[in-house]
Amino acid sequence: MNNVKRLAVYCGSASGTDPLFADATRATAAAMVNRGVDLVYGGGRLGLMGLIADSVLELGGHVYGVIPDALVDLEVAHTGVSELFHVPNMHERKAKMTDLADAFIALPGGIGTFDELFEAWSWNALGYHAKPFCLLNVAGFWDGMIGFIDHATASGFLSASRRKQLLVATTPEEALELLDEAAASATQGMVW
Repeated sequence: MNNVKRLAVYCGSASGTDPLFADATRATAAAMVNRGVDLVYGGGRLGLMGLIADSVLELGGHVYGVIPDALVDLEVAHTGVSELFHVPNMHERKAKMTDLADAFIALPGGIGTFDELFEAWSWNALGYHAKPFCLLNVAGFWDGMIGFIDHATASGFLSASRRKQLLVATTPEEALELLDEAAASATQGMVW
């Protein structure tokens, strides 16, 4: 059963230094299309963001882009996506992506990716949504953050149940399976 029909993918507007990041992005697109999962992403044409959109489109998938007007003005919008939503600012972008998506995955990225991931997590903690989220730990990219989150948990600032919500996968297929299971639990009223 496919409990995740639309997946928000958070990732870099740069490609990063390791070719494995691009490989994992293309593999994520393939895994999504194979499962009939639509892409929700930040609407850009650069870096891993552009690559995930192009890859999903090339494989026949549907892509929802959400981009702030300021980035449209800078000409970084991907005009070839299935649907492109223009929003006034970054806050509205994240809110629209949350509304459109059933789950979230973070590929390698920078400050914007961190912001999106942590906002999805904090909105979940506050009860604004019950949608699962996962790190795709490509080539150990997220190891340091995972270690810090474990440190925050051990230091008493993050409960064990809240820490358990952060799913971690090493392959796109594993990530989609974990997210699907967590989404099923959420729809049944269980805490994932």
